[in-house]
Amino acid sequence: MPTKNNFLDSSLLKKMEISVAEAEKRTGKNAVNMQETYTVYLIETRPVDAASEGTNPVLDSLWKRYSEFELLRNYLLVTYPFAVVPPLPEKRAEFVWHKLSADNMDPDFVERRRVGLENFLLRVASHPVLSSDKIFYLFLTEADSRLKALNATFRVKNPDKRFAEMKHYGDELQSVISQLLRVRARAADRLYGVYKVHGNYGRVFSEWSAIEKEMGDGLQSAGHHMDAYAASVDDILEEEEHYADQLKEYLFYADALRTVCRKHELTQYELEMAVQDLTSKKQQREELATGTIRTFSLKGMTSKLFGQETPEQREAKLKMLETQIEEGEEQVKERNAECDEFVKSAWVDIERFKEQKDHDLRESLISYAIMQISMCKKGIQVWNNAKECFNKM
Repeated sequence: MPTKNNFLDSSLLKKMEISVAEAEKRTGKNAVNMQETYTVYLIETRPVDAASEGTNPVLDSLWKRYSEFELLRNYLLVTYPFAVVPPLPEKRAEFVWHKLSADNMDPDFVERRRVGLENFLLRVASHPVLSSDKIFYLFLTEADSRLKALNATFRVKNPDKRFAEMKHYGDELQSVISQLLRVRARAADRLYGVYKVHGNYGRVFSEWSAIEKEMGDGLQSAGHHMDAYAASVDDILEEEEHYADQLKEYLFYADALRTVCRKHELTQYELEMAVQDLTSKKQQREELATGTIRTFSLKGMTSKLFGQETPEQREAKLKMLETQIEEGEEQVKERNAECDEFVKSAWVDIERFKEQKDHDLRESLISYAIMQISMCKKGIQVWNNAKECFNKM
């Protein structure tokens, strides 16, 4: 895990110390007026210059929820599609079994996530491009960083239904695979306990065999079978982890699928903005040519108060608008071609992905079912062997 000292050559970190100092559990109402418990994280910043001069600078501090960190990262992904944006720590304690707690409010998990969120901020602050972003700076210094507003206004007017449905599918796929992995983790935890309990059978049978003369050999043999069965759980769970890793791969694929859909939204948004700008320029040209103002504007009020422009001024502005309209039409043409090419290329790869996903997940689930059947047969065989041992007593 990198430390703050690893980032000191960053321009932003030369000016500001950044830390996520603590976490706090709170209770409040969510967007649908339902009571919920959640965790907030305290971001602290202070100017580096004041500290180096020996003064005691005042800490700026504010609380942020994990969802606000997600908004920040999504904004960076869309704004800087060329950048490898640092990842966030996991939102939930996913896919753990007996070794770790799966409770999102577990103090150890919250602490690990606090460290991960601080590391995320330090990595963004150390990035040569991301660290200069104004929204990122406001996220660190203002309680309302405008990210929610940006997220709300970044909506295309005419979304492609196929990509909207695919984005929703990506959300649902990630949700169901997450649930499946959580169920598997709980089952693995219980399975581990069941197998290890058979080790107790082995110990008891062995101890019992020591006090029996005629039954001793049978009890001892049954105990050995139980010990071997208990010891096999580690190999079984290791094999289960192999199948879990295959499912996790598609958990991350679901995120990659949503990223493609977000990129399409950005491409469509840029096209719509170019069309909107071109329409505005054409309207300005018509108003200037006819002398009629269709909408209220400061320019129109100024003309009424101080008189109309001279013919020379109007002609110069018309020429400038004609140039801007030609450039705008070319830009719209380029944006249209870019959007069409993106849709064509993306949809070909999405179809390829769907075929690959169907094949891989089918194979993984079949193999997992076969493994479970084999495991159950092994348990039956152990007790059949124990039965034979008992019959010989």
